[in-house]
Amino acid sequence: MTGYDLVLHNIDLVLPGTDDPVRTAIAVKDGKVAAIGPELATAEATEVVDGGGKLAFPGVVDAHQHWGIYHELGVDAESESRACAQGGVTTALNYMRTGQYYLNRGGRYDSFFPEVLETVSGRAWVDYGFHLAPMMSEHIDEIPDLISKFGVPSFKVFMFYGSHGLHGKSSDQSDFLMIPEGERYDYAHFEFVMRGIEAARKKFPELASEISLSLHCETAEIMTAYTERVEKEGKLTGLEAYSASRPPHSEGLAITIASYLAHETGLANINLLHLTSRKALDAAMRMSEAFPHIDFRREVTIGHLLADYTTASGIGGKVNPPLRERADVDALWESVADGTVDWVVSDHACCKDERKFGEGDKRDDVFAAKSGFGGTEYLLAGLVSEGRRRGVPLGRLAELVTNAPARRYGLRNKGNLEVGFDADIALVDPDHTWVVRAEDSESSQEYTPFEGQELTVKVTDTFLRGTRVLQDGKIVGEPAGQYQSRPVGVTA
Repeated sequence: MTGYDLVLHNIDLVLPGTDDPVRTAIAVKDGKVAAIGPELATAEATEVVDGGGKLAFPGVVDAHQHWGIYHELGVDAESESRACAQGGVTTALNYMRTGQYYLNRGGRYDSFFPEVLETVSGRAWVDYGFHLAPMMSEHIDEIPDLISKFGVPSFKVFMFYGSHGLHGKSSDQSDFLMIPEGERYDYAHFEFVMRGIEAARKKFPELASEISLSLHCETAEIMTAYTERVEKEGKLTGLEAYSASRPPHSEGLAITIASYLAHETGLANINLLHLTSRKALDAAMRMSEAFPHIDFRREVTIGHLLADYTTASGIGGKVNPPLRERADVDALWESVADGTVDWVVSDHACCKDERKFGEGDKRDDVFAAKSGFGGTEYLLAGLVSEGRRRGVPLGRLAELVTNAPARRYGLRNKGNLEVGFDADIALVDPDHTWVVRAEDSESSQEYTPFEGQELTVKVTDTFLRGTRVLQDGKIVGEPAGQYQSRPVGVTA
């Protein structure tokens, strides 16, 4: 085939699950990978790019972000998608729900979600999709339409929301959740969500493997009691205090409860989000052994892999679940290496300084700070930098941020670089050491818990469907990200 739109040559191609990079070239036509091989003809290509011997990864699928949680959604979509491109992320899947934050209103998704899509359209620099949370009984009834009409086959339950706030103790959950009077966001609701999703899997059997429920696993009662204890004792401060207020066994207990509910309801596809600790991993594996008929997937974040509560730069590292001690970081990496962890994400939730921190003498109070921080721009570079140091093969690292989340979430043309797939590519300089500085990020967040960390690889160029959106570390072109109505595409 001739007449390629792009030939990217002199690259070391890193494919998910492979042992070693391969020196080759990639040809692109109409946004798709058209050919791969070391001797591709370049004479008739519209554009020829010399990769300079850099590593070429499939574009990263960051399967856990939160555009619009703390800022106006459309503005956030612009700035935070630029941060995605800066980090080699070409597809961002965002968790969203009704209630306070995001659009700050309740109601049915058939009126809420079209507004989300309209607000983001034309403003994102990378492709994007959404997971949705059934917050009330009417949302459960909407699940089939969310799948078939809106292309959303992935859903979420926040297990602690029923009686614990987003940032700490709370007594106004009804106002926060904006659910109808008389309804409760509790274990019974979670059970009915699971039954609704399993009914949808049976209704759409051809999509069943791509319809799943994700779970934020923490236990409200444990967290509330431990928060009171930590604050009363006053011995701990900062991120260590926050970790103690939401202890690891709270994760383990929630995982156990959720897993049994999945068994009871017959829901076979469960994603355990942002596991942070050895105890959480232990609970997750025990449940996998107890219920082998459930296809559990286990997620960790780059934040929990790169920082602990002593190394993060200030209380800007407050996040749910919390950053843990160094032994838990090491446990997460063991599970990354041995295959226990299925994918790695950023859990990107940009929260600017004036919203993140408390006011006046509360500015250094971790319990007054908002939860969450950005990090998608460091996802690939951070994972490869630390992963190489720990001896994790590049193909394994690629699998964690490309193919594995793409397959689970119905992105059939994403997550790999084979003929017929979207030509989403991240070029990585394997010999570029640099220091993380928040001021260098495309995100609108003015701080980062990774401030001052040294990374040993850098994303230099990002291609979205064959068009360069990052060149030599700088955003170029115009926003061309497209909504991914899933399942999208047909694998080659």
